[in-house]
Amino acid sequence: MDFKAFIDAPEYDFLRTDPHLGNRLILLGVGGSYGYGTNVEDSDVDFRGITLNFPSDLIGLTSFDQFEDKKTDTVIYSFNRIVTLLRNCNPNTIEILGLDEDQYPVRTGIGQELLDQREIFLSMRAAASFGHYAQAQLRRLQNAIARDSMDQPQRERHMIKSVQNALNDFNSRYDDGSGTDAKLYIDTAQTEGLEQEIFLDASFRHFPLRRYNEMMNSLNSVVRDYDKIGRREVPKDEKHLNKHAMHLVRLFMMGIDILARSEIRTHRPPEDLKLLRSIRNGDYMRDGVFIPEFYEIVSDYETRFAEAEKNSRLPERPDMEKIEALVEGINRRVVMGETENLV
Repeated sequence: MDFKAFIDAPEYDFLRTDPHLGNRLILLGVGGSYGYGTNVEDSDVDFRGITLNFPSDLIGLTSFDQFEDKKTDTVIYSFNRIVTLLRNCNPNTIEILGLDEDQYPVRTGIGQELLDQREIFLSMRAAASFGHYAQAQLRRLQNAIARDSMDQPQRERHMIKSVQNALNDFNSRYDDGSGTDAKLYIDTAQTEGLEQEIFLDASFRHFPLRRYNEMMNSLNSVVRDYDKIGRREVPKDEKHLNKHAMHLVRLFMMGIDILARSEIRTHRPPEDLKLLRSIRNGDYMRDGVFIPEFYEIVSDYETRFAEAEKNSRLPERPDMEKIEALVEGINRRVVMGETENLV
């Protein structure tokens, strides 16, 4: 598909007319299934992008984090915001740096500058982010399929692993050591209607209130997701289950690339796409249940992921010195009005 021609359509006029975008847009890439190469005939085309902050965002009183157009499923982050997200190797954002050349309908000089230095954002944080996303996806798949036969205590045992991963992810986001050593465990329920439930033991000292709220929102969002699964009366259709199963394996594939080869590879190569499309087409599901071969595939990728993590040469944390130099250099040009020859 010609993505440059695609965004010429009137519904994408906001790319050219919105004051935060226009000639401030430095990178626009295709997202979702078209970005991964797993698209089918009825797949939507999503875009993700990066735009420069205004000088007033950097040294004045204005602020801007992201632009979203829900009609076209387009999300564009400010430069400063995307840098913060990239530092944590979040799968939903790091993928913008790993597309094929023809998947960027907008790529300016500054956008290329960011792509050329993509490796400075890579660290062992990828093991937590990609591994935890994949494990949570697997447990949700198992829970969605088994919900009719799984009692409430079993669902709680499924859920605590995802809650623990969410807590680990939260702690990994802060370089100042101000995470929490909170302990999660299951005991006899005090909440009406439950037999067992997850409890939290934690102590806080000099802990920012806003950070506490962020942590609790992160943990509660996992609980809400599982509660929705437990209450759902209509079984999740096989088409969506197969799609989620495909993305589970894709997360392992992309995580292994980062850990083993320091490579961000969003658009999967032909050998990967053959397997991913086979999963999406339902070749590993019978009568609403995944066959043993699917779990063998997942187990193999879990082993390969663990091996890549064990042998990875990535640093524990991203290269903050180089990241700060990149951000300062680009934002200095923004403030000085010296970006026209690069945008």
